[in-house]
Amino acid sequence: MNNSATDPTEPFANPAAYEQALDYLYSFINFEAKKQDRYMASKLDHTRPHRLLEALGTPYTQFPSIHIAGTKGKGSTAAICAYTLRAAGYTVGLYTSPHLQDFRERIRILTPDDGDGRISRRQFIQQINKIRALENQFPDITWFEILTAIAFLHFADVGVDVAVVEVGLGGRLDATNVITPLVSVITRLSLDHTELLGNTLSQIAYEKGGIIKPGIPVVTAPQEPDALAKLQEISQERGCALTVVGQDWLYAGNDANQPSQQTLTISHSAAPALIPSGSQFALPLGGEHQLENGTVALATLQHVQNQFPRLTLPVLQAGFASVRWPGRLDLIHPGDDATPALLVDCAHNPDAIRKLRDALHHSFSYNRLWLIFGAPADKDVPHMLADLLPLAHHTAMTTASHPRSATPEELAAMGKELGFEVTAVPNMHTALTTTWQQAQPGDLICVTGSIVVVGDLLNQWESLQSQLLNQAQQRLEIGD
Repeated sequence: MNNSATDPTEPFANPAAYEQALDYLYSFINFEAKKQDRYMASKLDHTRPHRLLEALGTPYTQFPSIHIAGTKGKGSTAAICAYTLRAAGYTVGLYTSPHLQDFRERIRILTPDDGDGRISRRQFIQQINKIRALENQFPDITWFEILTAIAFLHFADVGVDVAVVEVGLGGRLDATNVITPLVSVITRLSLDHTELLGNTLSQIAYEKGGIIKPGIPVVTAPQEPDALAKLQEISQERGCALTVVGQDWLYAGNDANQPSQQTLTISHSAAPALIPSGSQFALPLGGEHQLENGTVALATLQHVQNQFPRLTLPVLQAGFASVRWPGRLDLIHPGDDATPALLVDCAHNPDAIRKLRDALHHSFSYNRLWLIFGAPADKDVPHMLADLLPLAHHTAMTTASHPRSATPEELAAMGKELGFEVTAVPNMHTALTTTWQQAQPGDLICVTGSIVVVGDLLNQWESLQSQLLNQAQQRLEIGD
């Protein structure tokens, strides 16, 4: 993805120094890029993040936090919490992964005056140099442990009022699990990273539930019985009050005129003084699953309202309306008389693909669907394709620059084995330009399969958009 050193907001930044800092970070083992044979204490030293951060002055103890784990929806839930706290006038650290377009998206500080807030290149260099000085004391340190330390140092140095922290992978052994948050959050669980976390929902819930700390309240999304039973068991053992969305909080959604704008209505609230039944929230995120994520966020925010009293109902409503989380059921071009519509969605596992499929059925109108698909080789791609390909008129299989990406030819072979017409295309630029030329006004092009593939398109979209729209206008003028 794009890590361009050109940044007009940093006229005095040293581009070479930033690239060198990134190269240094990527010289460490990176489990986002390199498949690990097992996610266990024998492979990941769960004491090392504590020891590293202690050597750096325990920055994670210098701000309160919200900790969010889960299989799907944790990034959206984190964004909703962070933007709502920002709307209340607080300075909010937001730590998420992976990034969509720019590496610095992972570490952000949102303020009432800044809704982007990604760490500056200069600040990134300053923080990584602190860790570099300790490198010899921590052999086998991973890049995510370093990145987490950078985030916590940055939040402490700025003095955030609160940090919203998304788990990287799993929870129990994750580098973020050094924090003792105000509330622990588990979003919807499904089978993903099964080679690392286990192949049952109970095993996955055990790993995700590892973020639950003694006496700290827990909020969970609706879960399958086995997963919920495991989270209940962990919460009871650790003396934690457990709030279950779908039981303690009930919600409904109202159809909106735009696919990426919906209204969340709380029909029953465990915090009626703050959020009475019938309260409504405009949510500029597409997909029915975002109603669930929004309700999880509300249940989370009510747990911290005593510490952040500016979280009133009107502020909550304003915060929800301000949320920005690109690349998720994101209609980046609505289409017109000369062009097809273009939708991007970072669906990266079978559960996310099913949610995309449901949205394509119920939230979008189109004549024909054209898919552009790319995914990591270690995902359950056959099941993803089996759910999605039946909807498509044609599918272009492509790839992005990532070491775990499946090749277009590998993906095309899977699609053909399932009995569908697919084409292997070498890169995103070719995939989009070819598909755009074939599609007609009234059609929908959907780019999906992974955040890396969507980010690749978005990084090219500004230049591609001008080219494609000009071509469409020329065809319209000559009556082609």
